[in-house]
Amino acid sequence: METMTSLERVLMTLGHKEPDRVPVFLLMTMHGAKELGMTIKEYFSDGRNVAEGQLRLFSKYGNDCLYAFFYAPVVVEAWGGEVIYREDGPPNSGEPFIRRSEDILKLNVPDVSRQKCLLKVLDAIKLMKEKTEDKAPIIGVVMSPFSLPVMQMGFEKYIEILYERPDLFQRLMQVNEEFTVAWGNAQLNAGATALAYFDPVSSSTIIPRDLYLRSGYQVAKRTIARFKGPAAYHLASGRALLVIEDVATTGTPIISASSLENLAEMKNRCRNKITILGNLNGIEMCRWTPDEAEKVVKEALKTAGPGGGFILSDNHGEIPFQVEEETLFSISETVKKFGNYPISIR
Repeated sequence: METMTSLERVLMTLGHKEPDRVPVFLLMTMHGAKELGMTIKEYFSDGRNVAEGQLRLFSKYGNDCLYAFFYAPVVVEAWGGEVIYREDGPPNSGEPFIRRSEDILKLNVPDVSRQKCLLKVLDAIKLMKEKTEDKAPIIGVVMSPFSLPVMQMGFEKYIEILYERPDLFQRLMQVNEEFTVAWGNAQLNAGATALAYFDPVSSSTIIPRDLYLRSGYQVAKRTIARFKGPAAYHLASGRALLVIEDVATTGTPIISASSLENLAEMKNRCRNKITILGNLNGIEMCRWTPDEAEKVVKEALKTAGPGGGFILSDNHGEIPFQVEEETLFSISETVKKFGNYPISIR
């Protein structure tokens, strides 16, 4: 089979067919700063930096996507929330900006087109789009309306309203859904091929399935239906096995796989239904030797690759800053060597 473009490879995989090889998504956010010799804060200060960083990483590692994710709290920054930068890790949220649960009633949806922190992301997407000429997918990112409140008000307060204040929960979902839809569609309009819909609170690692079906699942169905493009469902290291069939009915073509789960079982449950993204352990990746990386990648390819419907990636949606380039090269080279179809790893 002739070598495909990354976009062709991914689209064929999503159709549960076998392309030339298994696609690999090395979801690096901060490594672009290393490539440009910048601090993480400086790197994320301008969309041009991120676009250049992603283009270099795409070329360097033979990646099959460009990743338009800056940092998780960029969305709370748009609401006036605080962002705390680190020298060796992703920026984090500061103090929650919803101090009292009743403050939810006063929330207004930020205008996406007027938030400098978001406009930087859109600039990066536009620049990536100009350079790739549709040869590779550009992945935008939204935090689900259901998981966003953890950054807006803190986990404890959010769980309280989730269980005890349905009126405030519904109001919060209303404003968050409007924001998330506007933000997702702005990225798609800027040139993103698809969105990653991050929804860690919906994982059975965090809440039981019956609560998910009454809450996060309903939110996801409404929100994903309003995006003007596809959205991959990412549970950010959380377990997915108990909700695979549910997630598959939200309209998403992809579900993330936790490194804690049996990949063979996930493949059997997802076959011809929904594509798996995962499931390399990003934390363990920080200490892998190239040989260890090759061993783990080969096992994942052997287990989930046959028949298509599998994209190799990390399990969290963000490769740690501490992962060395030798490890990343090993992952990429192992896919190129052993991930060609038909897969014949023994």
